[in-house]
Amino acid sequence: MNEKLNHILLAEDDHDFGNILKQYLEISGYVITWAKDGEEALDLFKKEHYDICVLDVMMPKMDGFTLAEKIIDLQPEVPFIFLTARKMKEDKLKGLKLGADDYIVKPFEADELVLRLQNILKRSSGQKASIIDEVVSIGSYSFNTRRLELRFEDTVQQLTEKEAELIQFLYNHRNQLLKRDEILTAVWKNDDYFSGRSMDVFISRLRKYFKDDASISIESSRGIGLEFKIG
Repeated sequence: MNEKLNHILLAEDDHDFGNILKQYLEISGYVITWAKDGEEALDLFKKEHYDICVLDVMMPKMDGFTLAEKIIDLQPEVPFIFLTARKMKEDKLKGLKLGADDYIVKPFEADELVLRLQNILKRSSGQKASIIDEVVSIGSYSFNTRRLELRFEDTVQQLTEKEAELIQFLYNHRNQLLKRDEILTAVWKNDDYFSGRSMDVFISRLRKYFKDDASISIESSRGIGLEFKIG
C-alpha cells in the first residue's frame, strides 16, 4: 500500500453486510466512509475526496445507477464499482454503459472485492503517473491529457479517465486498423463480452465528441476492428 491510504466511499443499505465490508476493507488497509442510502452517499461525496466508490445498486432514496450518474457529473474521473444481488445482463450492461470499472454480483467473497479494488486503483494511479501535462492537437481539437479535457474552439468536453485513455490509445495508433481485442486488452485489460459492449458505448461517445471536425472519424471494419482516421 501507499503511505497515503486510499479513501473509499461505500454505499450499502444492508446494515449487516455493509458493516462486514467496512471492517474487512479497513483491515485490508483502506479508509472507509460508509453511507446507508444513495442520498447520504451523494452528500458525503460532495464533502470529501474519494479514490474510488463502491455502490450498491438497490438502495432506498436513490439507487446506485442514479447515484453514479450524479457522481460522474461532479467528478467524472473517480472510478466506481457496482454491487448487486441481481444477475440480469441488462443491469450489468447499464452499469458498464455508465462507465463502471467493475460489477460484482452478490454473494461474493470479500477477498474478491479487495483484489478488484487493488487492480482498479493500481491502474488508475498508473495512468495518472504516466500522463504528462501536455496538450495534443487532434485535427481541430486540443486534448489536454492531464486535465482530461477535449477542447474545440470555445467548447470544452470534460472526459472520464477511461475516455481519455481510449483517446490517447487511438491517437497513438492513428490511421491504423486496430483489432478489437488489441483495444480491449490495452484499455479495458479484458476482452470479454461485457468489456466489448462497454467499448462500443465509449466509441459512440468519442464519435459525438469529434463530430465537429469532418477530417476525424472512427471507422469500424466488421469482424476486424477500428481505425481512428485523422485526415
